[in-house]
Amino acid sequence: MSAHPQTPSKAERLKAFLVGEARAAGFDIARIVAPDAIGDFAPSGLDAYLEAGRHGTMTWMEETRDRRCDPRVLWPHTRSILMLGMNYGPDRDPLEVLARRDRAAISVYAQNRDYHDLIKGRLKGIAGRFAARAGADVKVFVDTAPVMEKPLAEKAGVGWQGKHSNLVSRDFGSWLFLGSIFTTKVLPPDPPESDHCGSCRACLDICPTDAFPAPYQLDARRCISYLTIEHKGPIPHEFRAAMGNRIFGCDDCLAVCPWNKFASDAREAKLRARDDLKAPRLADLAGLDDAAFRALFSGSPVKRIGRNRFIRNVLIACGNSADPSLADICRRNLDDDSPEVRGAAVWALSRLLGPDALASLRARAADESDDTVRDEWHRALAM
Repeated sequence: MSAHPQTPSKAERLKAFLVGEARAAGFDIARIVAPDAIGDFAPSGLDAYLEAGRHGTMTWMEETRDRRCDPRVLWPHTRSILMLGMNYGPDRDPLEVLARRDRAAISVYAQNRDYHDLIKGRLKGIAGRFAARAGADVKVFVDTAPVMEKPLAEKAGVGWQGKHSNLVSRDFGSWLFLGSIFTTKVLPPDPPESDHCGSCRACLDICPTDAFPAPYQLDARRCISYLTIEHKGPIPHEFRAAMGNRIFGCDDCLAVCPWNKFASDAREAKLRARDDLKAPRLADLAGLDDAAFRALFSGSPVKRIGRNRFIRNVLIACGNSADPSLADICRRNLDDDSPEVRGAAVWALSRLLGPDALASLRARAADESDDTVRDEWHRALAM
């Protein structure tokens, strides 16, 4: 006689309901992890990262260290965590635009709606339905909260942290947005994923600014994503040429991963790239005032860095373009109210104009009131 199949437990039925709700809400993967699964390894790595100062000006990482290292400190009632991933795979090679120096490269994740808003709304819906079914308390988090999402996702079996420190999936490559639902219910955990990077170091070798001191280690202070998004004030000179035309984020280490051969285009329409943000003209972006910037990037993660930091990045890309036709728009930014914009315009012009044409602007240097911008002029005119 054949054995009867075992009846699923209540916890297993609740887990199946929760995962089913996640799938129905558009998430591509949903797996359970216990709140203590990351142990001491990930927190010790974070401590070493902070001690070395590799987080740069992201002081919030220090301030939230304890909550980040243990989900039970963030919410003591946590008994299980649902880790979710939503695919945002691009429909083309993100590295192609880097050869079009008169165009801007915007990171794949920022070419449409802000995923934080999209995912958080979906998480709240899933969590609410689960709470009603299970009689449990729930909390939802996207990556603006102090949650070690990548280590938790690895322990849940969503993927593994590659040598570039980002999550890699055998099914979706490098292109997964993560979110989490914490609950007071104890649910059966899923097995973890193992590391499948092997001897590959493509992500390390392609980095334009050598931001990886060693495999699995990132120095954010050298990372173009950090420099174009988190870093305030002038971009350090040593990284400007390496930035190329990357004006918001950098996809190099993600895009080169061999596991992307299994990736697919994003299913969610709001995560597919807008045509006007796939390779916008630098000349169009460099002329944006604050109102035009806000209108163009309404609902986009680009909007959060503000117009001045954005134009700073665009002007550096102009300086790297080797396109003298962009000198006029750079020259107009010498009159901008923002010192960081004026300084970037000086640097761009030093790359686009010959010595005589640059020297003809010497009077502007003499009239400049900001010390940092004056230093940019002195450096430019001494070249």
